[in-house]
Amino acid sequence: METRQHLAAIDDLVGRAFPERAESSGYRDSGPGHHVDALATSEEFWECDATHRLDVEEQYEADRDGLSTLLGARWGPPQVFSLWSVRDRSMSGERIPEPWNVLSCHVPDLHLWRARGRWIGLGVSQWDKELPFQLLVVVTTVDPP
Repeated sequence: METRQHLAAIDDLVGRAFPERAESSGYRDSGPGHHVDALATSEEFWECDATHRLDVEEQYEADRDGLSTLLGARWGPPQVFSLWSVRDRSMSGERIPEPWNVLSCHVPDLHLWRARGRWIGLGVSQWDKELPFQLLVVVTTVDPP
C-alpha cells in the first residue's frame, strides 16, 4: 500500500503546476520551477544509538531503491546525481539555483530521470545526525547544475 501511495504522490507532483512564488506546506516546498516533497519521514534520533540510526538510514535507502526500480520501468534506469560538488560550489560562492542549492545541504545524491519535460528525482535526506531521515521526491524544470 505504501509504495502505491508514494507512486501516486510522485505522479501528482509531476502533473502539478509550479507556483510563481516560494511556498511551503507541511513537508512540501514549492517554488518557480520546482516541488520538493517528503514521501516519508522517520523519527528523530536525539536518544537513539548509532546502530538504530544506521538501520533506519539503510531502510530509507532501500525504499528509495525500490521506488527507483519501479520508476525505472517507466522512464528507464536513473542517473545517480551526486550533490556533493554542488554543495562545494555553493560554499565557494557560486550561485546555485533552487531546488539544487538547498538539496545539496542535506541530500548526498539523487536518483534522477528526465521525463514529461521535467527532472524527477528521489533522494534520502537528513539535515543532521539527530534529525529525521526523509525520503524525498523532487520535480523540477530547472536543469541540474
